[in-house]
Amino acid sequence: MPALDFTLPHWAYLLGLILFPAAAMVLARRPRPRARRHSLFLGYLILVLGGIMGLHRLYLKNLWGLAYAPFFIFILYANGMATDARSDYSDAADLVRQAERVIAQEEPRVAQAREELDRLRAAVAETEEDSFARKRAEKNLQRALDRIERGEARLEQARADLEAARPREAEAAERRAFWNAAAGWALRAILLFMLIDAVLMPWMVRRADAAIVPDAPLSEAERKLAEIEEAERRRDEDHVSDGWTGWIDRLSLYSGEFVAYWAVIAVVVYYYEVISRYVFNSPTSWAHESMYLMFGMQYLVSGAYAMLTDSHVRVDVFYARLPPRGKALVDLLTSVFFFIFAGTLLVTSWIFAMDSIAVSTGNGLVSQWARGELGLGEMLARFDLGQLTDPAIRWGEISFNEWEIPLWPMKWMMVAGGALLLLQGVSKFAQDLRVLVRGG
Repeated sequence: MPALDFTLPHWAYLLGLILFPAAAMVLARRPRPRARRHSLFLGYLILVLGGIMGLHRLYLKNLWGLAYAPFFIFILYANGMATDARSDYSDAADLVRQAERVIAQEEPRVAQAREELDRLRAAVAETEEDSFARKRAEKNLQRALDRIERGEARLEQARADLEAARPREAEAAERRAFWNAAAGWALRAILLFMLIDAVLMPWMVRRADAAIVPDAPLSEAERKLAEIEEAERRRDEDHVSDGWTGWIDRLSLYSGEFVAYWAVIAVVVYYYEVISRYVFNSPTSWAHESMYLMFGMQYLVSGAYAMLTDSHVRVDVFYARLPPRGKALVDLLTSVFFFIFAGTLLVTSWIFAMDSIAVSTGNGLVSQWARGELGLGEMLARFDLGQLTDPAIRWGEISFNEWEIPLWPMKWMMVAGGALLLLQGVSKFAQDLRVLVRGG
């Protein structure tokens, strides 16, 4: 089975977090076509992402996609058998190494002890009967005999282990090679099917579109999904206030929608991790870290959206029964605690972000500026594209694992999340004050 040796570049990760949600927001606002049609682009996208399981054919309502399942299941089974064989090979190889090490150590010791026997026996014969020297010489002789006996026992056991382990090692190696080859051939078959489907994709899309009944009513599931989407859109828009606070509300709304699409990126990345780990036996060093960093940023940035849509957890046994003016008054009185929290979050995040750039591992101009070694004007004047593209330049703090992703973008997203939350708090304060003064 071929191995996947791919590490996601840092620039691709950060750029993907920006471009994918932006493109998704634009596409989500396109008007729905009146006639239902299958998308050729979506068909190829599913072919690339899920073609190994035949999902592209299932998308086109073609049951031949189920033909991929036996090959995919066989690959998983073969990889499991290859993993077991690798474990058996490792155990047998370890036993061979231990036996060879024992033989290499004990054979010289036993040989040396045998060579000393004549000298030790002569030393015993030269001493007087029942003398202290005789007892010491006999003791040395007995020690040499015991050493020979123990060494020969260990050598006998090591040779037996070696004789038993070498066939197991060879058998496990053959078994591992067989199952790896079998999984490789199954994968080649799937790749061949995918190549054929890539050529046939336009024809399959036209055939699937031809099977659509013109002007057919939406199914119950499609109708409910459309109603849910429309209700979600209207509910979000209802939270946008009038006046100058509206632009803050829309900023919170769009920022929440932006980071919501990161969940789709997580699906793709974890799908790649599963396929890489269980199909190609090549677990990644970056998938898990990239996703938990992404979800951490998502949590921080979406705080303003959660506040706008009143989605934060609260105990409102008494609050829910109050009239609008009463709720506004309670919100104004308790807003002092919110602004303490939001202000602390913003200031602390700013300190964290600046420290992440100013650490000693940073050798770029921005890090030098953060450490106070350069002025802002000099840093901007000397800044060029090389500061972004030169792999030898690091902007401060990096992760400690093999991927070594820079952590300063995540720290600055903490600042952005704190600023958005504080702005939304200002908008909520102004709206509560408006309700208290004008009523409604």
